[in-house]
Amino acid sequence: MRAFQPTAFAGKYRSVTFAGFAILFLLSCWSLRGPTQKIDLYAYVQDPAQKAAFEAQYASAVDLADQYRANPVDKSQFGELGTRLKTLREWIEHTEDAHKTHDQKEKWTTLIENVAGSMLPFVQSPTSDSTTTLKRLRSSFVPRTKGLVITTGKKRFRYACHLVSSLREVLKSRLPIQIAYSGEDDLPKEYRDFITGLEPDVSTFDVTTVFNDSTLDLGQGGWAIKAFAVLGSTFEPAILLDADAVFFQPPEVIFGEHPQYLETGTLLSHDRLLWQGAFKERHAWWGKQLENTNLSETIIHSKVYMEGYAEEGDSGVVAVDKSRLGVFIGLLHIAWQNTKDVREAYTYTQGYGDKESWWFGFELTGTPYSMEPHYAAITGHVQPNSQGKEENRVCSFTIAHVDHKDKLLWYNGSLLKNKENDPREFDVPTEWMIDATWKKGASKQDMSCMSGGEIRRIDKKALEIVQNSVELAKKIDEMMRGKVPGSLPWFKLE
Repeated sequence: MRAFQPTAFAGKYRSVTFAGFAILFLLSCWSLRGPTQKIDLYAYVQDPAQKAAFEAQYASAVDLADQYRANPVDKSQFGELGTRLKTLREWIEHTEDAHKTHDQKEKWTTLIENVAGSMLPFVQSPTSDSTTTLKRLRSSFVPRTKGLVITTGKKRFRYACHLVSSLREVLKSRLPIQIAYSGEDDLPKEYRDFITGLEPDVSTFDVTTVFNDSTLDLGQGGWAIKAFAVLGSTFEPAILLDADAVFFQPPEVIFGEHPQYLETGTLLSHDRLLWQGAFKERHAWWGKQLENTNLSETIIHSKVYMEGYAEEGDSGVVAVDKSRLGVFIGLLHIAWQNTKDVREAYTYTQGYGDKESWWFGFELTGTPYSMEPHYAAITGHVQPNSQGKEENRVCSFTIAHVDHKDKLLWYNGSLLKNKENDPREFDVPTEWMIDATWKKGASKQDMSCMSGGEIRRIDKKALEIVQNSVELAKKIDEMMRGKVPGSLPWFKLE
């Protein structure tokens, strides 16, 4: 047994006693100054050298902020915005350092908000006069709340209802769901009432009440709403879902089990490997924007970026943890790419919709991010050739994705066989293929196929999930016929 050491004990006792007197002294100072005057405890411990260092750092930041304001980012300068957002992240980290006085933090916060407001005018809430817009946005994220965000307007509303009911009734997901839309015309009240009444813990929010829509035009922006929906959601970790996504597993497995998401706080999906060498201008533009960026391990291992294929990302499901500052900063860049002028001039001309903006925004801001290991798979059916013989290929109108164990997780395109062609015909895929050769259909009315790989049978449990989801979707359609007939214009009401 260790011997009792009275000298050491006495020393500890004296230290505790001294600390107690110090606290009492500070409290007495506060009481002498009166209840309306605040005492800044850091003012008593910050030495002249620390104050001088603060003033030098702050003066340097002010000079850089003046340069930013004098030379605003042009809509073509994706890389430059990435550099400036990296600086903004460093300033926020610097401001949140505990060893600063209240006044010093206030000065830094004002500087940060002024720069952010000039670079990203959409962050100003139309319902608030707050001058601390970034701080307000971050504080709107409820700590440790996880949830799903689904974007929909009237056009995709049917699929959103199918998805919500499948998640709750078939997959037994209990994550709260927020339905995001852009203005009353996009999703009128009767639609909102219907979808929130379908299942418990489903709510809606208008993205244009969170962000200033004057530079966004989200009502006419199509895919553009997605970045603002996940950024404006109150969930801290959030999974953004397209309305036409179909899941084989509850999406919360991403939060709880996926090692890449747990490491980086992000998970993106790959698109199909198509058209190698066909989009040289796109690749040259990517390279130009990334020329001053240290490429991440994620993009170095990209077959699209390194080997010249056409499309890297599928944004049908995106998982992000906004409590991580780097992820939040990356989302600001992604949102900027989807503002009206930028998307029309570059984002949607150098890629298909918002899909490439996700990895590009994280890459340009130096934010660590993860993508699924495989490029997109296919779920569908073995397709016979012109002589009626089965060939080594699986065909459909969908793109599928697997989890970290290479099990099917989700596919896009809705529960219909081809939502662009026939709004009545549902389909339950029976086979799938991965890591083989894609042949894309000439139009949305033509099937795509994957060939040259192993034909895999979809297991019984996964089949039952889709089958049950289809049966449930048919019941939802009947409910919609009576309550929201405008959402099913192709139905002839009896």
